[in-house]
Amino acid sequence: MKTVLFVCVHNSGRSQMAEAFFNHLAGGKAMAISAGTHPSDAVNPIVIEVMREMGIEISSNKPKHLTDEMLDTADRVVSMGCGVEGLCPAAFVETEDWQIEDPKDKSLEEVRRIRDEIRAKIVDLLARAGFCEPC
Repeated sequence: MKTVLFVCVHNSGRSQMAEAFFNHLAGGKAMAISAGTHPSDAVNPIVIEVMREMGIEISSNKPKHLTDEMLDTADRVVSMGCGVEGLCPAAFVETEDWQIEDPKDKSLEEVRRIRDEIRAKIVDLLARAGFCEPC
């Protein structure tokens, strides 16, 4: 099964949303995991709230530390716009950067906009990979 690794600094917002949307929309045809270079203690509560609005529950998720094993097993790595691509030794893994704004300290409306941007990028990624048409 193809695996996508979503990476950001804290693994408490953007990458958590991306992982959840990907796994929800891929329908078991591919799998996503997420991690951070300096993970937070918990997922951002506003991120949990805006994902719940979409019918996706991530309140039990925990931020994870990025490991070499995660990079080794990923078919694709997506950094979420936080400059982590320079920290990821992913020379043999297809990598792209989405330049997504960090939801930390943002209003509910701003986090909803970020969530919707991530969902649109996930739908595009899944369509490009042939995993859903349409999502």
